[in-house]
Amino acid sequence: MTLGAGACSSEDEAAAGSAPGKLEVVASTDVWGDLAARVGGDKVEVTSIITSPDADPHEFEAGTRNQAAVAGAQVVIENGGGYDDFMDRMLKTAKNSSATVLNAVTISGRTGNEHVWYDFPSVVKVVDRIEQAYAKAAPADASTFQQNAAALKQKLDGLVRQEATLKAKYAGQPVGITEPVPVYLLDAVGLQNKTPAEFSEAIEEGSDVPAKVLDATLQLYSKHEVKLLAYNEQTSGPETQKLLDAAKQNNIPVVPVTETLPNGKDYIGWMTANLDAVGAALGR
Repeated sequence: MTLGAGACSSEDEAAAGSAPGKLEVVASTDVWGDLAARVGGDKVEVTSIITSPDADPHEFEAGTRNQAAVAGAQVVIENGGGYDDFMDRMLKTAKNSSATVLNAVTISGRTGNEHVWYDFPSVVKVVDRIEQAYAKAAPADASTFQQNAAALKQKLDGLVRQEATLKAKYAGQPVGITEPVPVYLLDAVGLQNKTPAEFSEAIEEGSDVPAKVLDATLQLYSKHEVKLLAYNEQTSGPETQKLLDAAKQNNIPVVPVTETLPNGKDYIGWMTANLDAVGAALGR
């Protein structure tokens, strides 16, 4: 997966060893790892713990190599909000009291939905805090971090403008989801999520969907009451498959979403593609 300049997976990091003269940074997922690498450029070495779309952050158990990376890190970035609790366990074990720990959910100020990387204003806040942490750890490179963060925030502003363009055209349109992963993005575009909360919460928690709730959700597609289905490709099961089948059978566009970077994408390219897909689906 593409992690951006100066970044690598935890396996690569363990094999290569620490890069001399660089800040050692650990991120819980490659989403935050990519952003951390772009702020740091060639001044940092980033280890992303989760880089595989098949890994479930809620159930992830880190190995000794990852634990060693956390123990030696100067900056640690976790998502928080119950999404990647394994990071808190690793930090406790590492006893690395000198590391600056950034919790994205706490920084965002958001509550109720931990998928804050789909909320661009929250991402800007995290980028600012990453820049500050780097500057504190390596004051001589502060101007480089500031320039890199400014360039990244310009691109994030572009995503916000793209959302505003879509909102001007499609605000109020009804949509469906399998779980709350992309809700911040959909909200920013002004779309109305019609999926019963009982459905998406059950899918996210890995529990069974009550029959009445499943039936009501499927009717959104058979009755053409939604314009698209935002489908989390990384969570599959019989209930989500039924939604996917219902959308396809009723010619309702499906917009795949993920929780980690798709192959060959950085964060900006990934989110640009997500917004393009939403616009294409609504414009059909």
